[in-house]
Amino acid sequence: MELLKPSPANSSPITPLGFLERSATIYGDCTSIIYNSKTYTWNQTNQRCLQLASALKSVMGIQGGDVISVLSPNLPAMYELHFAVPMSGAILNNINTRLDARTISVILCHSESKLIFVDFLSHSVILEAFSLFPPEIKPPVVILITDNDEDNSSSTVSLTYEGLLMKGDPNFKWVRPGSEWDPMVLNYTSGTTSAPKGVVHSHRGLFFTTVDSLIDWSVPKQPVFLWTLAMFHANGWCYPWGMAAVGGTNICLRKFDFFFFDKRRHFIRRLTQMITMLIPINKINDPGKQRSRLLEILSIITTVFSYFISYTITISLNMRDNTSIKRLRKKLNFTNV
Repeated sequence: MELLKPSPANSSPITPLGFLERSATIYGDCTSIIYNSKTYTWNQTNQRCLQLASALKSVMGIQGGDVISVLSPNLPAMYELHFAVPMSGAILNNINTRLDARTISVILCHSESKLIFVDFLSHSVILEAFSLFPPEIKPPVVILITDNDEDNSSSTVSLTYEGLLMKGDPNFKWVRPGSEWDPMVLNYTSGTTSAPKGVVHSHRGLFFTTVDSLIDWSVPKQPVFLWTLAMFHANGWCYPWGMAAVGGTNICLRKFDFFFFDKRRHFIRRLTQMITMLIPINKINDPGKQRSRLLEILSIITTVFSYFISYTITISLNMRDNTSIKRLRKKLNFTNV
């Protein structure tokens, strides 16, 4: 009976990072990410995450337990970093893009961040945050996330996200947690009532929260998921890992507004899920009839997570028998979908 006790052969620490490996195997040629004209498959996403994790260790010298921060909207890089950073053994720290320089400096100093990935539009805020550092604290290394669909000419940082990624090994053996209780993510409050407060999440906790979310919201296999919820908000409520678990398609976007729908009907026609608050929905509904229309099309769900209670609003655009969904589709000219 002694042989039945946990051992490497029959037991390994649980982590949501394994969902990416699974998707690359099962859904390898299926679309994983769409951003404007850019598209990746799950094979490509897995390879890119392994390359970046490799580069973080071999090029940047990241060690296990180091904190890596990210300041970015919902870009493909933001999604990939949810896997690549912990795959290198480091701890992911997402920062709210709407915070001011003072609050960002407090978070970076307290977390002892070694490196920060910054969207090029937020570069000036980071430089201002660095100027507020105490003289004895060294600022983290900046890696710029550029965007081919935007003007990056004002940025002067030589080290970029894609440049670092290309230096990595696509066959890298990612760093699995020694224990499922090892820290994987470090999040902070926005400091609205006092200084930002940090919360550490383990591989185990994030795994169960991811699975619970998929079950509670009855997420189907291979959904088409629109990222209206910012990934810096509690790691997108674990849906970056959740979409990998079910082989979904992540539609990333820098900014959510009605023009997004108007210009991208070719893949919005396949949209099945989105998670958001009221404000983004208001942007695509008739302002004069917001209350009645919103009450019709929104389903308010209270979800209890392992660490927090969130009130969220979900829309399932594949509920074709729902009158309110039909109205929304008609407004967006999706009536023949």
